Amino acid sequence: MKGDISETMAKGNKDMERENFFVSVIIPVFNEEVTVGGIVTRTKDTLEKMGVLYEVLVVDDGSDDRSAEVANERKATVISAAHQGKGFALRSGFRQAKGEFVVTLDGDGSHKPEEIPLVLRGIMEDRADFVVGSRFANSEDNKTKIPKINRMGNRLFNNMTGYLTGVNISDSQSGFRAIRASLIKKMKLTSHGYEVESEMLVKALRMGARVAETPISFDQRTVGNSKLDPIRDGARILYAIIASYLS
Repeated sequence: MKGDISETMAKGNKDMERENFFVSVIIPVFNEEVTVGGIVTRTKDTLEKMGVLYEVLVVDDGSDDRSAEVANERKATVISAAHQGKGFALRSGFRQAKGEFVVTLDGDGSHKPEEIPLVLRGIMEDRADFVVGSRFANSEDNKTKIPKINRMGNRLFNNMTGYLTGVNISDSQSGFRAIRASLIKKMKLTSHGYEVESEMLVKALRMGARVAETPISFDQRTVGNSKLDPIRDGARILYAIIASYLS
């Protein structure tokens, strides 16, 4: 019988205020100059309120706008690379992250940095090694904000992941996550594109990591266009799920 890893984590961060925690937040961006500045500022404000040691790493995936300059102006650590995809950008961030806990979130404004305590809670309380912020767990409102083709694809990837690993997942493609740095180092990630989310998740489950989900808010981007190609990237995600399971 398949296990259900959905987990509701109460809001608030008072009991997580431990200065000895070091959190690295990685924000991959590609042409997000309009939104990245606000995301960096809100991320730093949230981490300051948590009372943890932290760093904010913005990985600029070869943007041809001012994304890197804006992030630098907001005092983020900017890592610049040629445009090779989200997976490559995240892997670049992972290599330079110094924290024992790593949080990833998108720079397009779809994720709320104020909810970082939600995705960190299970790890900080030593109840999980990998927490996925789910857009679909207990949220009918989020579903209406996501295009139907994206919802259908996500459901397919969830089902494939569940079939192979025996664990039910409600949002395998969410980019808002918290992971132990020690777990990331064991994964030997190779993805260049959006398939990185599935590669990380399946490899973590195959390694026996404690994986949990927590509900998050979600806002569809209002500026710029999504870089995800449903057909091309969908095929890569399916391949990554199977390859990660077999590796």
